[in-house]
Amino acid sequence: MTKRLRVAEQGGGVVVVTLERAQAMNAFDTATAEEMLELFAVTLRRRDDIRAIVLTGAGERAFSVGADLKERAGMTNDAWRKQHALFRDAFDSLWRFPWPVIAAVRGYALGGGCEMALAADFIHASEDAVFGLPEISLGIMPGAGGTQLLPRAIGQRRAKELILTGERFSAREAYHWGMVNAVHPPGKELTAAIAVAHRIAANAPLSVEGAKRAMDHGFNAPLDVGLALEVSIHQRLSSSEDRAEGVLAFHEKRRPVWKFR
Repeated sequence: MTKRLRVAEQGGGVVVVTLERAQAMNAFDTATAEEMLELFAVTLRRRDDIRAIVLTGAGERAFSVGADLKERAGMTNDAWRKQHALFRDAFDSLWRFPWPVIAAVRGYALGGGCEMALAADFIHASEDAVFGLPEISLGIMPGAGGTQLLPRAIGQRRAKELILTGERFSAREAYHWGMVNAVHPPGKELTAAIAVAHRIAANAPLSVEGAKRAMDHGFNAPLDVGLALEVSIHQRLSSSEDRAEGVLAFHEKRRPVWKFR
């Protein structure tokens, strides 16, 4: 079977993961979910050299248009539920991935494709990117994080209108609403996302991992709980070899050599 995901090493701990179904607008089928789950929950997660991931789609037409409805045609209710459980597990591997994930979005990011972009830590998009969660028009609803992640990205009232109408929105609108970090000329979004990934990867790995964990787990907690989490991670970093190296390198006016310990 043809691989659905292509992994391209960029050096310095940066990896680009590309959905390789351009002929199907990178629609997300069962095989894609199985590969994604294995890649993010096992293969990449177990590597100690990973520092940042860029997630993108092949071709110019789409980042991903979500679930492959051709595959779903004629599915029994039981088969649909089982496939959705697999999809949730695959997306869960993104939500829980310990290193930063940056989505580079060009073209359509609809349904599960929009949810996949939202599952990343942040998004760089092309000017021609189009987002949307049209599931409501198919008799279902977003089921891979859309009802939770979109309100957190752009606010509940705006998200309710978009989800309940199924309307699409542009990259510029997503940028002004705070969902997209930057908008680029078509074809430049991937280069920009890789550049940001390298900037992240150049920093102390324990610090990057710790700061991401503090933000991910503290965001929806009461403030005092989030602050307690922050200080506990900070204290562990204070006794690390990398903290000592970072301060020494600063005084010696050189680049630090991180040891990840």
